[in-house]
Amino acid sequence: MIRIFMLPDLGEGLTESEILSWKVAEGDHVVLNQVIAEVETAKAVVELPSPYSGVVSKLHELPGTVAEVGKPIVSFDVADGVAGEQAAEPVASAAPGAEAAPRRVPTLVGYGAEPDQEGRPARRRKAGAAGPAAAEAPTSEAAPRQPAERPRSTPPVRKLARDAGVDLAMVHGTGPGGLITRDDVQQVARIADSAPASPQPVRAGRDAREERVPIKGVRKHTATAMVTSAFTAPHVTEFLTVDITATMELLAGLRRRREFADLKLTPLTILAKALCLALRRNPSLNSRWDEQAQEIVTMSYIHLGIAAATPRGLLVPNIKEAQSMSLAELAQALSELAQTARAGKTAPEQLSGGTISITNIGVFGIDAGTPILNPGEAAIVAMGAVRKQPWEYQGQVALRDVVTLSLSFDHRLVDGEQGSRFLGDIGAILADPAYTLAVV
Repeated sequence: MIRIFMLPDLGEGLTESEILSWKVAEGDHVVLNQVIAEVETAKAVVELPSPYSGVVSKLHELPGTVAEVGKPIVSFDVADGVAGEQAAEPVASAAPGAEAAPRRVPTLVGYGAEPDQEGRPARRRKAGAAGPAAAEAPTSEAAPRQPAERPRSTPPVRKLARDAGVDLAMVHGTGPGGLITRDDVQQVARIADSAPASPQPVRAGRDAREERVPIKGVRKHTATAMVTSAFTAPHVTEFLTVDITATMELLAGLRRRREFADLKLTPLTILAKALCLALRRNPSLNSRWDEQAQEIVTMSYIHLGIAAATPRGLLVPNIKEAQSMSLAELAQALSELAQTARAGKTAPEQLSGGTISITNIGVFGIDAGTPILNPGEAAIVAMGAVRKQPWEYQGQVALRDVVTLSLSFDHRLVDGEQGSRFLGDIGAILADPAYTLAVV
């Protein structure tokens, strides 16, 4: 029996995802919950487990294509009554003449798109269309295709070709059935860019000195979120330059201790702890504006977001319940968060629910900035580069470790006095870690 697996709703309110890679091929035997693909949402890369045990009979989407939620992405040949099919009910079946009307059922998480009367997702079709424009019958996946009027490709590949000035009629498709892939288009574009001026199978397009990258995935989500934040929350930014020589000495001492030997201790670790302590005296910085209820919600828990630059764009995963963690636990959580983000394995739940954030711009050699609030949060702290600078110390000028902290906050939620006290408390802890005893 053929079971068709639709792209599931990943619980983020998204309508589409990009198929990054398949971990299986047609004809492969798979077991229940075996990872079959990696897909990229607007927030994270997610591994899709198989909802069935059986044989992969067809992959409906190529890597690099963007699929809509509820659209078929893979078909399985599953034996009737085979054990281990409880992970998800079939959204559509290839068995003809089914008596029960198709219904919208849970997939991996959430629900797929509403099926039409034939048990397939509704598609836009042209009257009398044939070949790729027509919906394939799920009962006959080997049915021959009618010749297409234009080169076979997917919408994202056609857009890539238009942006690159590549004529698809001159491209040889290497995908299944002659389908033109992203690699085919990019290969032609590279040849055109490197070849001398002469007739080439590429149309004259935009300025060859320009590179155009589709706005999608994490970058598209980040852009939308930042614009919304900037034009919704009235931002105020304050700066404080602090002598943190005592913090740097503390870190050097902790690294020599056995219980911290395997941990990565950095100024960011101390800043994260200092922020959690400072919020006890300044809870308004850990709040959010509920527009619908017209209420200010102040949280007693801290889900600490850490901005992370990744190859896919900016991510802000958060450390849950950071207020209850020791310094060693925070160090471990920060290390794991960074490794997971760089590997593109951040889970969607780690990217939601943050209450306040830190961005470490110092790793790029930057001293200060005006960070934009993560949507829904009242404050964000930016940590600049730690530099040796001449500084007044005990009535004399000495070479000290100095850093600038930048605090942006939502002026609807936080008054200038509250923001200043919060930033001052963080600075006082970094300047003299023993000060922590006075605020705990």
